[in-house]
Amino acid sequence: METSELTEKRIKKYLSEGKRFDNRTPEQFRDIKIETGISKNAEGSAKVKIGNTEVLVGIKMNVGEPYPDSPDKGNLMVTAELLPLSSPRFENGPPKFPAIELGRVLDRLVRESKFIDVEKLCIKKGEKVWTVFIDVYSINDDGNIMDAAGLGIIAALKTAKIPKYDEKEEKVLYGELTDNNIPLAKHTPISITYHKIGDNFIVDPTREEEDISEARITIGSYDESISSMQKGNSALLSIEEFNKVLDMNEKVYKDIFKKIGAQLK
Repeated sequence: METSELTEKRIKKYLSEGKRFDNRTPEQFRDIKIETGISKNAEGSAKVKIGNTEVLVGIKMNVGEPYPDSPDKGNLMVTAELLPLSSPRFENGPPKFPAIELGRVLDRLVRESKFIDVEKLCIKKGEKVWTVFIDVYSINDDGNIMDAAGLGIIAALKTAKIPKYDEKEEKVLYGELTDNNIPLAKHTPISITYHKIGDNFIVDPTREEEDISEARITIGSYDESISSMQKGNSALLSIEEFNKVLDMNEKVYKDIFKKIGAQLK
């Protein structure tokens, strides 16, 4: 299950020459495929494949009370389940740290980019608002579930419809959707995770590459703006390394958006 020391040495040697096992450059993603509308029971859904990594994302909505500090804004909740069917490393039971971290980082992607106009989810100030529940499920883990799930969330939100709400009965009529989309911003936030291996940074690691990652940074950005950032793993990064990642991000975002922009409309 763990990547061997021999494989680690070979990966680092290849990277020192600007190569990877699958002939990609350090800044290149694997093939990305996005499908939407895969669930009849969700208000919005998507399946994303990046190489052999695959995730499902579902959107559900409910009506409830707003948080006390935001009485005129809807609520958002992102959760992730790393299913045993996707990897022998994952186990059934309460969410462990990787799943909790995945949900929190992706929550920040959506929330800090202001992708959802939460003020338009208010039904009655201080009493009733829509809550958007985003659920992520891993189907196959071959590295970089984080970015696959980020793309799935954006794709699912863009196709989600608000269900009908019976104000007299005060209940959501699940299965009956309105023609109204979830109110979204015009920009498209994308999460890109950079991994440090030796003296090099790569994007979209395979399982073996992710295993030997010393540090990672997940950046949520859109257009030329950075809206969120989260560091993971234990190694420290110098200011020079951090600036290198920022320079990479500008190019990688443009490349990805050019590649999959049509799939996210």
